[in-house]
Amino acid sequence: MIHKYDVLIVGAGGAGLRAAVEIPKEYTCAVISKVFPTRSHTGTAQGGVCAALANEEDDSWEYHAFDTVKGSDYLGDQDSIEVMCQDAVRAVIELEHMGVPFSRTPDGKIAQRQFGGHTKPENPNDPNSRRLPVKRACYSADRTGHVMLHTLYENCLKNQVKFFSEYFVTDLILEDNICKGIVTIDIATSEIHVFHAKTVMFATGGFGRVFRITSNAHVGTGDGCALVYNAGLPLEDMEFFQFHPTGLWRLGILVSEAARGEGGILRNKDGERFMERYAPTVKDLAPRDMVSRAILTEIREGRGILGSDGTYYINLDLMHLGKKLIDEKLPEITGFARTYLGVEPTKESVPIQPTAHYAMGGIPTNVDAEVIADEKGTIVKGFYSAGECACVSVHGGNRLGTNSLLDIVVFGRRGGKKMVEYLKNAEHTEFKVDPAEKTRTLLDGVLNKKGTENIAKIRREMQEVMMDKCGIFRNEKELGEALVKIRELKERYCNASIQDKGVIFNMDLMEAIELENMLELAETIVVSAAVRTESRGAHSREDFPKRDDVNWMKHTFIWKPEDGKDSEIKYKPVTITRYKPMERKY
Repeated sequence: MIHKYDVLIVGAGGAGLRAAVEIPKEYTCAVISKVFPTRSHTGTAQGGVCAALANEEDDSWEYHAFDTVKGSDYLGDQDSIEVMCQDAVRAVIELEHMGVPFSRTPDGKIAQRQFGGHTKPENPNDPNSRRLPVKRACYSADRTGHVMLHTLYENCLKNQVKFFSEYFVTDLILEDNICKGIVTIDIATSEIHVFHAKTVMFATGGFGRVFRITSNAHVGTGDGCALVYNAGLPLEDMEFFQFHPTGLWRLGILVSEAARGEGGILRNKDGERFMERYAPTVKDLAPRDMVSRAILTEIREGRGILGSDGTYYINLDLMHLGKKLIDEKLPEITGFARTYLGVEPTKESVPIQPTAHYAMGGIPTNVDAEVIADEKGTIVKGFYSAGECACVSVHGGNRLGTNSLLDIVVFGRRGGKKMVEYLKNAEHTEFKVDPAEKTRTLLDGVLNKKGTENIAKIRREMQEVMMDKCGIFRNEKELGEALVKIRELKERYCNASIQDKGVIFNMDLMEAIELENMLELAETIVVSAAVRTESRGAHSREDFPKRDDVNWMKHTFIWKPEDGKDSEIKYKPVTITRYKPMERKY
């Protein structure tokens, strides 16, 4: 079956929906999602969306931009960061006008709270003075992403956007550097549907499911990034994957930074507030990469708490905040602690451990969300990307909390506007070959294969090796071992079969295709991490502990290797405007 639309958006999270809102009704717009839109992963974002509104204390977009550049460990492109931070105030007020129910100050303004890495100078007249935490995160209790997602979905319905829910994308149609559409399967029937479009946006989210312990939803398998990679386009900065310091012990379910923004304290087995040693100024509100490394260091040095399963954790102490504040401002995360760990946060500490959280790398784009085909910035006609699957790069080596929700609305909107501009002179370009043939071959191969390997077992082994050898700390030996293992798993995948051979809601089929995508991405992460011989942001090399600005102030671009060859890697310089690289201290 072939469908024709002017605009096609793959992914119904915040970035995709924000782009869809921008499409005028004179153009046809369809959104494809493998889950119902309000089940997208944006709904799990808890803590807030940042903007220098200065509703609770003095602030400015320049302070926000500096924090983002510094937080990125100076790998973020400063022109893109300036665009995002300048646009933040407008973006948040626009969300408010769309209907997002933000928490409020006593005088009715959007409430704001502190978040890790967000600061302002102690003396505004001296930008070099000590920097202190600032209230910049706009929030709706600890359900900010949830209310944003629902509000954007409602606005899409108002704009008559067409939704195809529970459709799984299997191929990107890219011919002569022009994006012509996508191929999908209807999950309910396994029927192939081709979507022919004048312009396409990928807003397909991240790939945290590559790791064993992750805060990502089960849909976070990186399908969009894998399709772009398999289509012969590069991926950017794949070595930079953020671990959030506070996931529920064993489960990885996110405990928002909002808990520390409201005054929560991390404590080791001795009850010590250990972050004072690692970041004496901002303490528990240091950037995520630093807090994650501090937690793992505490555990490695014997100050972790031994759990019932033989693994170690650290305590998050919220008890001193009081029941009223916890119930009003942190109801979601404290509810998770009660439900999943049987812990009462008003009376006992919450066991936490770092959890794979966010991909700073992904599909390379410019500030208008146009996908670029190489390190020189060549644009792929009619193809756009926004959100976690894209790399602008505003997050560089490490994303600051609340910048993700800002990223999706700023660049989702910019991408939507750019698509409308492109449509004025665009046409449906005819396919040169049968676009469904590749997907028919894929389905036939997965459904009819009689191999002896098990999909779930391969997935588990991939997640284990990525967690253990390509996680918070890395070194040459373990990265080499990880690469050997990932390539072994790719070979074994070729001999894997599924039990369900039917076509109705065949989740075995879905998981098999998702695993192939994740194995491709796992390889790009490990290869990119092995090449970068420095420590920067979330990429921490024990054998190269220092940041190396002379050799590594550049973005990594990786292409899929041809058979029997190594991956092709090229580099693009980091854009520096007003903020010169300096040592990163807090």
